[in-house]
Amino acid sequence: MIQIQAALFWAYAIGATFALSAGRQLQVWERINAGEGPRTRSRAANPYLALTALFAAVLMVPTGLFLLWQNPAWTTMHVAHGHDGVWAGFVLFYAGGIPVAAIIGFLVAQGFVLVGAGYWAYLQCVGGYFLLFGTLVHGWDGRGYERFFSAEARDFAGWRQDSVVNHVLDFLTSGTFLALLIFGAAVIGTMLLTEIGWLMEGWSLPGADEDRKVHRFLAIAIAAAGVYGLPFAGALVASVLVRLLGGWIGLPLFAVIAGFTLLSRRSPVRWLYGLVGVPHRHWRADLDPGPERTGHETGVTADRSA
Repeated sequence: MIQIQAALFWAYAIGATFALSAGRQLQVWERINAGEGPRTRSRAANPYLALTALFAAVLMVPTGLFLLWQNPAWTTMHVAHGHDGVWAGFVLFYAGGIPVAAIIGFLVAQGFVLVGAGYWAYLQCVGGYFLLFGTLVHGWDGRGYERFFSAEARDFAGWRQDSVVNHVLDFLTSGTFLALLIFGAAVIGTMLLTEIGWLMEGWSLPGADEDRKVHRFLAIAIAAAGVYGLPFAGALVASVLVRLLGGWIGLPLFAVIAGFTLLSRRSPVRWLYGLVGVPHRHWRADLDPGPERTGHETGVTADRSA
C-alpha cells in the first residue's frame, strides 16, 4: 500500500521487526528442534516465518496492486503517468518481491537473534525503515515528499506553483488518501497487533520477563520509538544534510553520526534497547527443569554471552 520504490524496503523492515518481536520464541523453537529430524527443522515448519510470509502475501501485495491499478502515477512516485507507462513485468516483480523481501528480512534478523546478536537484528529494522522513510522524504532527487503528497501527475507537475500546505490539504482530501486510510487500518493495524502480541508472548515465557526493566506499556512505547521514530528522524536529518552540504559531504557526515549513535557501546539507543526485554544475547528458557543442572543453568533461564 506504499509507493513502489519504497515497498521492498518496508517489506524487509517488517520481516526483520517480526523476527525481533518473536526473538525469544525463535530461540526456544530452535532449542526444541535441536537434534530432531530435518523435517521438523525445516524453514517451512517455523510458524512465525509462515505468518510473516502470509502477512506479506495476503495484506501487503493485494493492497499495493490495488493502488497501482487505481492510481499508477502516485504509486510509481510519478515516474509513470498512467497504466500505459507501467511495464507488466514490473507488476510481477512487485507482487513477488514483497513476500521475498519480508522473508529475507525475517531470516536475516532471525539469524542474528539465534547467535545472540539481538541488537544487530534490531539494526536490520532500523536500516529497513530508514531506507523506507528516506525514499518517501528525500527520494532520489530531493523531491520525495513532493511525490508523496501529489495525488495526481498534474499536482506534482505544478508543485512549485502553489504552497506546500495547499498541496498537503489537496492530498488529504483525495481518493488516494482515503484508500491509504482504509488499507492502513488493515495492514498497519495487523502489523502492530502482531508485533505487540509476539512481544507479550515472549515476555510470558519462563524467566523472560526478568530482562524487561520497565513497565510493559512503556516498553512497547520505547520499542515503537526505536523501530519507527528513530529511522524517521534519521531520514529527516540525512535529507537536511544532503540539501545543505550536498550528497558527497552530507551522506558521509550522516554515516558518521549514525554510526556513533547506533554502534557506540555507550549509545543511548543500546541502553534503551536493554530496557525493552528483547533478546540481546543468547537466551534459553529452561524447558526441562530438574535436579541435574550445570553451573550455568540456575533458576529458570540459561544465558550465554554472544
